[in-house]
Formats: sequence, structure tokens, C-alpha cells
Amino acid sequence: MTAISLPRQNARTTRFRLGVPRDFTVSPDGSRVVFLRSLAGDDRVNRLWTLQVGTGEERLVADPGGGPEGELSEAERARRERTREQAHGIVAYATDAAVTKAVYALGGHLWTADLATGETKELGVSGEDPRFDPAGERVAYVRDGALRVTGADGDRELVAPDGPEVVWGLPEHVAAESMHRHRGYWWAPDGSSLLVARVDSAGIQRWYVSDPANPDAPPRTMAYPRAGSANAEVTLWVVGLDGSRVQVEWDRAAFEYVAAASWDAHGPLVLVQSRDQRTTRVLEADPASGETRVLREDTDPAWLELVRGTPARTAGGDLIFTADRDDTRRLVVGDEPVTPPGLQVLAVLGVDGDTVLFLGCEEPTERHLYTYARDTGLVRVTKEPGVHDGVRAGGTTVVVARTLEEHGVRVTANGTPITSHGATPVLRPRVELVELGERALRSAVLLPSGHVPGSAQLPVLLNPYGGPHGTQVLRSLDAFVVSQWFADQGYAVIVTDGRGTPGRGPAWERTIHGDKLSCALQDQADALRAAGERYPDLDLGRVGIRGWSYGGYLTAAAVMRHPETFHAGVAGAPVTDARLYDTHWQERYLGHPEQHPEAYDRSSIVADAPKLRRPLMLVHGLADDNVFAAHTLRLSSALLAAGRPHTVLPLSGVSHMTPQEEIAENLLLLELDFLDRHLKGKPTT
Repeated sequence: MTAISLPRQNARTTRFRLGVPRDFTVSPDGSRVVFLRSLAGDDRVNRLWTLQVGTGEERLVADPGGGPEGELSEAERARRERTREQAHGIVAYATDAAVTKAVYALGGHLWTADLATGETKELGVSGEDPRFDPAGERVAYVRDGALRVTGADGDRELVAPDGPEVVWGLPEHVAAESMHRHRGYWWAPDGSSLLVARVDSAGIQRWYVSDPANPDAPPRTMAYPRAGSANAEVTLWVVGLDGSRVQVEWDRAAFEYVAAASWDAHGPLVLVQSRDQRTTRVLEADPASGETRVLREDTDPAWLELVRGTPARTAGGDLIFTADRDDTRRLVVGDEPVTPPGLQVLAVLGVDGDTVLFLGCEEPTERHLYTYARDTGLVRVTKEPGVHDGVRAGGTTVVVARTLEEHGVRVTANGTPITSHGATPVLRPRVELVELGERALRSAVLLPSGHVPGSAQLPVLLNPYGGPHGTQVLRSLDAFVVSQWFADQGYAVIVTDGRGTPGRGPAWERTIHGDKLSCALQDQADALRAAGERYPDLDLGRVGIRGWSYGGYLTAAAVMRHPETFHAGVAGAPVTDARLYDTHWQERYLGHPEQHPEAYDRSSIVADAPKLRRPLMLVHGLADDNVFAAHTLRLSSALLAAGRPHTVLPLSGVSHMTPQEEIAENLLLLELDFLDRHLKGKPTT
């Protein structure tokens, strides 16, 4: 039997995520945990499971098997693209408040599962984003832009689209893509009404994604709010099961973004944000009148970072939020900062009564779980160095742990293990985490397995993401398997998190305000030089760089703007024209393009085309609706006009992250071939 290669295994396991438990829900009494998991590390079909805390008994509740999912709706396809979902079967579910029932969609058809008996039932209706009311008596869902509800008293439409481009109950593009808001409706605690988002996309310009390999197929149309253009019009409504409808009122002219919403025992809670993202307000809404009261307002001269899981409230009604003070993103409960300077709060993961579970870090290469309650104070839950995540309810905390010492993931619920079927990589990274340069840039250095210091000069390969919301240098062994594979082909691989990446404080993040490239490129170059001083076997006369998305953007910019340092590059799905990316993401860092055109010019790289004198390969999925293929095509056109040789690899039918096993495998091999030819002088294979 032929041993599997790392590129094939990495593709087959979707980067070692299959078979790993995910999407945890803890019952209110803390006795049970519901989760999704496939049967093996190469099985893409997720099943629904429960765990009995204490005994460790796992039960398979819903098994969709390996049958076809059916045709995905446009909205479901878009949701999977946004969340980079590559699994099949049950990919999302929701429960009632008591966590006794679950509802999910399979191929657009809605199913329920009794979590105690394991009985599953098809509801006989189709739609998306189904959610039980708190009592588990009715299911709300979205179909054809309408919010509907089904239950023992039948299936009916609550609100229908009142315009050709109106959708009720789903998030708009920028909410899901960059605000962490992946839903568009929330049940009231008593189940009598819902808080519902109405999204009108009529004012957004239309973009088209076509498949040139199939010219008989019509292009797919999508409403895409490019930087500087109109956003969707988003309003919130309290919709009663009795047919009543009340609009939630706030100053929409000043605050056009609905960044977050929820409905707890104290009423609807809404976070709104200004277009320039320098001001946010937390609003408490009266569901009877729609009137709102400002609970909190924050401002910042650059931008305000939206923190996942906020705002929220404790059972006692204290507001949970974050504030940037002392160059630290601190947790605020009520009006009081309750975390110390130096502990960066990254996300609020849950509220269990008056106890807040949150994710934070003091060291940028680690992620830890903490709790805060007034009676116990601040408690660090996870002690082992590594990367952690989790959820909490009923006094039970699910902890997901990854470390630099072992492959895979360890999942426990109050100490009770939850089995992971994730695959073990066929190679073990030899990674050294170091701090490089005067800014102590957190970096990972990987050398070929078995390399003897002083035995050979090694070409260098930088493998960055290097942008906001993306941290690569973490104490997680499996995060470095691809980097080690490149190292084992004869490279010294360096991965560096520079300025703009999360985990080192607000000032570090905001250095890219108005210029997304200069600091990021300088940090990659500085890390390279510092690594060369520390590791004498690095040949700084042969330096390659590769990356995808933001990393692809850095790669293309590096070889054009700094050819003296970077000698070959492979840029996947790069953003080459800052004006072609969406409003909320791009304007956060660069402002409005009409007011700050110079920021967009500095952060775009099409105009750099005449500077190219190093080998550059551009790779792009032609079905990408996040970073459109126009980015690569425009840069390629500019390079051709300037007479600059380059390579373009178009991927037909591929979106932003390819799910196709053969393509994902062969991409790594083609990248290696390109780098070998230009850094090692090897002939084409």
C-alpha cells in the first residue's frame, strides 16, 4: 500500500479538521453536551452526537450517512463560502432552551432530533437557518426571503419580502463576512415573538461570477458592496406570532451597521456602528414600542474593533462589553474593567448565569480560557501552554485544547473526554517559536527534518498571512504541517505575525490604519534579516514568499516593492486593488475612498506592476466571491502592459478556499515546482 503524501492528506482531511468534535452546546444543567463530528479524519459527513458528562457515554443522535445533500440554496452556498465550510451532512444545528431537541437542515429539508431518544423526524418543509423557539414547540426558518414558522398548528409565513431585493431573517454580506454576525433573527424568551432583521439590497451594485470553463452556464449575480459604495439597508423589527410588527428605532443615518443583536431575559440588545466604524452604541430596545435606550457609547479615532460575543448580559442584568484601555482590550462588566492591563480579551464565549467565559491571551502565541464572576473574580481556566477554545453552561466548561507537544486536539467537558477522530499528520513539524528583531516579532522557524547545522545553505521560504484577524504563530503543532512539508523539500521556512495581527494590543493592531502594506512588509523583511543572523544556514540570497488571501496580497507586494529582499513569490487570491473589496472590512482600515484616496493608493498594488523583476505566480479561483478573480486579472493585465513576465494559474470552479481534494493537493506541488525552479535552479518537472 502506497503511503499517503502530506499534500494529499492535508487536502483529504481539509487541513486536519475532519473528525474533530465541533459546535458544542451544553445543557442548562451541565449534564449533557451536544456536538457535531464525522466518523473519521477523512470523512466529510458530520453527524449529531451527545455526551453524558461524568460517565463519558457518547450517543449518535442523527446520522445523515453518505447520501447526497441535494442542491444547496444560494444563501446556504454563500454561508458555507463565508465560513469556509467544507464538511457535508449536518453542518449547523440549533436546540431548544432546555437542550432536549435539535433542528437542522439537510439538502434544504428541515429535520428535528430528540436528543434523549435519538428519534429523528423530517418536518416536510424546506428552508435554511432553522431555529427552535425556547420551549421547543415551533421552528422558525427562512425560505425565499420570508421568515416562516412551523409547528403543531401548521406552517405559515410570518413576514414576506416587501420588495424585490428584500430578505427577512438572514445576515447581509458584510455582517457575515466581517462582523461575526451569522444570523438574522432571534426568538424572544417567551416564544411569542422574534427580533428580525430586514435586509434590502436594492441599493447595492451587482457583481457577477461566471465560469469561463462552462460558457453555457449563466453568471451568478450577487449584491456586493465595494468600498465607498452603498450598503444594504438593514432594519430590525419585533415580529409577533399574532402578526404584529414593530420597528426598532435608532438613528440609522448615523449608525447604519447592525453589528450584533440578541434577546435575553432583560429584552432585546443591539449593537450598532457608524459607517466610519469610529463610534458604536449598545442599545436596549422596548419590544412593545420599538423605542431604544443607549446603554453605552464608545469612540476611537481609528476604528472600534468588534469583539465576538459582545454585547451580552449576565443573569443579573450587568452589561458585558470590552474597552480599549492601557493598550489592552479589557473585559467590562457593568461599568467596571475587570481584567488587568496586558490581558487581551479576544472573544466572549458564553455567559453562565453571572459567570462570563472569555478567550484571552497575555502571550500572543497562546490562547486561554478565563472566567469572571463578581464572587470569584478572574480565574484562568486553562493552564497548559497552547491554544484553547470552549463553551460553558450549567457549570460545565467544554475545553478544546491544542498544543505544540502533540498532534490533534483534546476535548473535555469538566474533565470528561470527548473523542476526536481527527487524522494524525504523516510528518511531525520541527518548529521553534522565536522572537525576532527589535519588535520581538513572534515567529516560527522550521528546518528540514534531519538537517545538521552547518551542513548546507538553505533557501528561505516565508509563509505569512500577516494581516488583521489572522494569527499563524500559535502553540499548535498541526498548524505547521504544511510549513514543515516545504521545509522537508529543502527550505528554511519562516512564519511571522507582524503589526496588524491580533493578540498584541490595540496599538499594534492599528499601526496599519491608512496603510495596510508598509508595516506588514517591513516586519516580514525584519524577521527575515533577524532569522538570518540567528540561523547561519539561511541563504538570504535565495528567498521565496508564498501566501493566500491577505498572505497572497503581501506576497505580490513583497516581490514588486522589495525585490532586493524577496526573490520569488506565489500569491494566492491576492487583494490587488483595495477599492474592489467590501465596505465594512476595507473602510475600517483605510476610511472612505472618496475621503482618503491616498490610503487606497498606498494599499493597492496594481500600479506597482512595472516594478516587477522577480518571478511571480498568481493563483486564483474563478468562482471566488470573497476576493474576486478581478484582482488577479487586473494585476496580470498591468504586468502584461508593462512587459513583465509572470505566471497565472486560474482555477475553474474554485472559490476562495478550494474544497476539491485533487486541486488542493496539486496546488502545493505546483507551488513547490515554481519555487524550486527559481530558487534552486531545478528544471520543470
